[in-house]
Amino acid sequence: MFNHPFRIASRHAARERAQHWSDEVGHAGNRWADSAREFAAQGLERAASRMRDLREGVAETTSAAQRHMGHYAEATRRYVSDQPLRSTLIAAAAGGALAALILSIRNRNRNEHD
Repeated sequence: MFNHPFRIASRHAARERAQHWSDEVGHAGNRWADSAREFAAQGLERAASRMRDLREGVAETTSAAQRHMGHYAEATRRYVSDQPLRSTLIAAAAGGALAALILSIRNRNRNEHD
């Protein structure tokens, strides 16, 4: 007769402990999921920030390159207008050198395939 109420009480206590552990595991899982979401959000923010920095750096580099090209183009225009004969001779020599290089590469490729 004394065992029966004790068994009921111990079953009730066991159920409460199981419920308590279940709640703890659920809370731990929620905390872990929240931490994982926060970690992922921080990683995405860092990646987005780096992409913005990279994009700004590329934009600055492009702008600087455009400015330099503009200066070089202006200097070239000025040189050609000041020295037309010399400019023509330089252009012809550069074209001849480029043509010789292309022919040399083509001949080497033909000799390798034969």
